[in-house]
Amino acid sequence: MPRLWWGVLAGLVLLLAAAAYVVYALVRSPPGATVVPVSRAAAFAGPRSPLAWPNQGEAALAVRGVGFIGSHGPGQPTPIASIAKVMTAYVVLHDHPLHVGAAGPQITVTPADAAVFDADRGTGQSVVPVQPGERLTERQALEGMLLPSGNNIAAMLARWDAGSEGAFVARMNATAGAMGLAHTHYSDASGVAASTVSTAGDQVHLGMRAMAVPVFAQIVGMAQTNLPVAGRQYNKNALLGRNGIVGIKTGTTSEAGGCFLFAAEDRLAGRTVTIVGAVLHQLASGAQPSIIAAAFAASTALLDSARRVVVKRRVLRRGTTLAWIKAPWADRVPLQAAASAALVGWPGLRTHTTIVERTVISGSVITGQEVGSAVIAAGTQHDTVRLVAARDLPSPSLLWRLTHP
Repeated sequence: MPRLWWGVLAGLVLLLAAAAYVVYALVRSPPGATVVPVSRAAAFAGPRSPLAWPNQGEAALAVRGVGFIGSHGPGQPTPIASIAKVMTAYVVLHDHPLHVGAAGPQITVTPADAAVFDADRGTGQSVVPVQPGERLTERQALEGMLLPSGNNIAAMLARWDAGSEGAFVARMNATAGAMGLAHTHYSDASGVAASTVSTAGDQVHLGMRAMAVPVFAQIVGMAQTNLPVAGRQYNKNALLGRNGIVGIKTGTTSEAGGCFLFAAEDRLAGRTVTIVGAVLHQLASGAQPSIIAAAFAASTALLDSARRVVVKRRVLRRGTTLAWIKAPWADRVPLQAAASAALVGWPGLRTHTTIVERTVISGSVITGQEVGSAVIAAGTQHDTVRLVAARDLPSPSLLWRLTHP
């Protein structure tokens, strides 16, 4: 073949190779763009008003669904008296769940149960009258334990649930361990034993868990109940229904002093917020002639101060850049929040932003297009916002495709 033809053939091969490369460059998928989060740390702004911590004992405060505001005092295990019945009720309801409005199974009062009533009454304990053969529903027994604070009813429920009070107390301690209540130990179901101890922080944690059980929250929110033998019985929580308080349990012994684990509800910008607090080992004084009056006064002051601290506030403005689209063929494009976000908190509470959904980008993006979402969190609460492109991201140009194999 003449040399000329070899040259023509070589040229055709090169032309075909170039054409093939152009076709390949046009039809192949370009490398994907990536979504890169913006490093962002923020906190609730503003000065923080001081909390009215009691000048004795210990106390703790939290907002359910958000987290702990703080605690005060030694933070050492101390007797908690009848607040122990919160765990007793929690374990019983875990083992024998009740729906709101349900009575549950019947519990027959045994001669042993009646003997415990007589013995407890003889030592001046808080009791609810019972008779052998009397039948109480599970709901009635829980009401008798939580409202008038019947120590004998706590022991009766423990034996009904686990066969013996000792076996039941072991379940209480196992539950406390599973919850992370490292400073809590139960020796009995009623709390009359001085060796049943906890801290304010542990009890606030338990209180938030208990108030999440609807039937428990309903019972501790009752002002009174009517039982077959005992008749009308009243809630010992004298603050119930006042100052927003919706529960949960009082406790008094000479060793424990006055104790009060409380929950109060408020409305903040259309949202119900539950503040849970505990004050332990409050003693009588000239201003407060009884230990329970001292506990109520300390709780009221602490709750009032908490209301000046807890707010619902905008923590993210619409249009804030939370991430960038980075594509090798164009300048980066900001991804902005499509809406504002508001959360409940207090000055100093930190917020965190996490990009939780990222759309795979392999081509163009137009202004306003949704390209993922972000979660704004403070404590255990969160709000989700859409991420939208602040400007266009063009497709890769022909020149870029040809020069980036």
